[in-house]
Amino acid sequence: MSRQSNSRPVYSCQQGRLCPKCGQPEQQCRCRKQSGPAKSDGIVRIQRETKGRKGKGVTLITGVPLVGAELKALAKKLKQKCGTGGTVKEGVIEIQGDHRELLRKELQGLGYLVKLAGG
Repeated sequence: MSRQSNSRPVYSCQQGRLCPKCGQPEQQCRCRKQSGPAKSDGIVRIQRETKGRKGKGVTLITGVPLVGAELKALAKKLKQKCGTGGTVKEGVIEIQGDHRELLRKELQGLGYLVKLAGG
């Protein structure tokens, strides 16, 4: 058997999980700290989507210039305002149900430029 030249450790008994990019322990990872908010045109877009959810609608909020804990805190506040569940996936806030108008008013109150996207 030949060894692959791109093999690397993913776990160390002494340090735990290792970052796949920089090889450092996850607590000391350099590459995640450097990532900033996604490039955006400054407009927060709100849309409704049912694709891949067995007909259940969710409201998607994209373009928010926040990352990490700040984005999760905003998502938590919006979920509480709507009285429903949701999550943050890859910089996109997903709120269960169709709450576009309520979310638009709330985000405009926070000072964001908001547009309703989609149909």
